[in-house]
Amino acid sequence: MQYFDDIPIGQKEMVGQIELTRSDIIEFAKRWDPQPFHLDENAAQESPFRGLTASGSHIFCVAARLTHKLRRVALIAGLGQELRFPNPARPRDRLTLNTECVDKRESRSNADRGIVVYEHRLTNQDGVVVLEMKSTILVAKRQNA
Repeated sequence: MQYFDDIPIGQKEMVGQIELTRSDIIEFAKRWDPQPFHLDENAAQESPFRGLTASGSHIFCVAARLTHKLRRVALIAGLGQELRFPNPARPRDRLTLNTECVDKRESRSNADRGIVVYEHRLTNQDGVVVLEMKSTILVAKRQNA
């Protein structure tokens, strides 16, 4: 378990992979994001994406799942996320999560915790970024610190 005190700015970690399948993309879209370019290969060919793509919500869920493979952090709460989807994710993409601690500061209101900022990049097998995510979290300090 990593506490606020244990996390250095610049710490990097990589976890993965999760492979997207055609059926995964379509099933997720049927339930949560029924856009034609997520559901139907013919319609997707006519879209600006020129092929079946995973929903941004689906890609976020993949990233969230992979974060559970990262080193455990003494998380108190999530404070916010910024998301960007620079490229589509497609069937047969094998996705890997790369993460880096880019900032941290002690809480101004509670001495037993601090705020940590991570940047995550979800990339496919060719290194193409399909999700950029900045996460700000509240992390406990060690009790004896």
